[in-house]
Amino acid sequence: MEFMLKKKVKSIVLAAGKGTRMRSDLPKVLHSIFNKPLLAYVLDAVNNTGFIDESFVIVGHEADRVENFVNSYCENAKCVLQSPQLGTGDAVNKATPFLNDFDGYVIVVCGDTPLITADTLKAFIETHDKNKSDLTVMSAIFDNPTNYGRIIRDDNDKFVAIVEEKDATLEQKAVKEINAGIYCINWKTIFPAFKNLKNNNAQGEYYLTDIVKWAVEQKLNVQSYVLENNDEIFGINSKIQLAEATKLLNTRTVMRLMEDGVQIVDPSSTFISPETSIGADTLILPNVYITGKNTIGKYCKIGPFAHIRDGAIIGNNVRIGNFVEIKKSVIKDNTNVSHLSYIGDSELGSKVNIGAGTITANYNPISKVKSKTIIKDGANTGSNSVLVAPVTINEMASVAAGSVITKDVEAYSLAITRSPLKVISGWVSAKVKQAIRRQ
Repeated sequence: MEFMLKKKVKSIVLAAGKGTRMRSDLPKVLHSIFNKPLLAYVLDAVNNTGFIDESFVIVGHEADRVENFVNSYCENAKCVLQSPQLGTGDAVNKATPFLNDFDGYVIVVCGDTPLITADTLKAFIETHDKNKSDLTVMSAIFDNPTNYGRIIRDDNDKFVAIVEEKDATLEQKAVKEINAGIYCINWKTIFPAFKNLKNNNAQGEYYLTDIVKWAVEQKLNVQSYVLENNDEIFGINSKIQLAEATKLLNTRTVMRLMEDGVQIVDPSSTFISPETSIGADTLILPNVYITGKNTIGKYCKIGPFAHIRDGAIIGNNVRIGNFVEIKKSVIKDNTNVSHLSYIGDSELGSKVNIGAGTITANYNPISKVKSKTIIKDGANTGSNSVLVAPVTINEMASVAAGSVITKDVEAYSLAITRSPLKVISGWVSAKVKQAIRRQ
């Protein structure tokens, strides 16, 4: 039986920071893993809990760019400007005008933590609800807690405060339980705290963590939720950390796929986006790179050195050879796409054979239009053929090697555009003699 919450839930996503250490003109939260922005991972995790009906994304640095992305990606999210950026407490406070009459829970998450999962957020909210908490803080146990705010407890192990490292004493810095930066707030009881925030700290900012101290002083129910997998709160502040997060996310994905029956020969050289589904007994050879949302069936063989991009739907028992690129294409059962080929914006039927070096020329650089190539059941192309879209190769038709196809090919026919072979006898020996005379 599905757990029923006592109250509605909204979210506030913190995405206003500049990300100075990224050394980039691109806002930090719009940097990507597998061509998907960091902020998109967080919004997906929030929405996939099934609890959130509305999100407020706090924007600041390059606000227009972030807002444009949010508006195009997420229907239930509204952007709220924080300018200037005066800390996390001030950021959440910017959303309070939209929540004046709200009597429910608000979760606060960071927009640069792409590894957080919907399952964790769901369990976090459910725990808050079951405990009848006014404020629940997600925490984690780190052997090396450097740079994190510390969870401070009294002699009775009661949660009393969060102290940022720059403001912590030596004794407090020795604490290994840290603030994970995710909160679940009983909004009606906690929102008055935001009117009482002070910026008398080393940073001169309004800390969101100070709502804990306020709630304790008001004798409200403050709890913590200890995270099971610390990787989920890995925050991105540099290109180095972006690469580390990519590896962590990829490891999570390939391990899940192997547990589901996919054979991945070398997980360390294989990169697969978490939105890609792959059927059991499919073989993934080394140096395969798969991005975006794709579906790959059972008993396939992919690679080595294959690149599958967003929007590929690949059936069962399909072979994608080495150095093949697939983009936004449907490939049906029992079809082979041989090495050094490009298949883009295409539909391939069943039992099709794509010869080595076949190219679907799908893009017109003048009109900027991408057109479709259709290759029907049983058709085949010879090596180094070019299919200039829009074009259809009908059932059981053959395209001769080296041909450039610009018109539809009827069923059971051969299409050939090869020029007649011309052989010039003695041409090489004549050139050699000319070279010798010049010497």
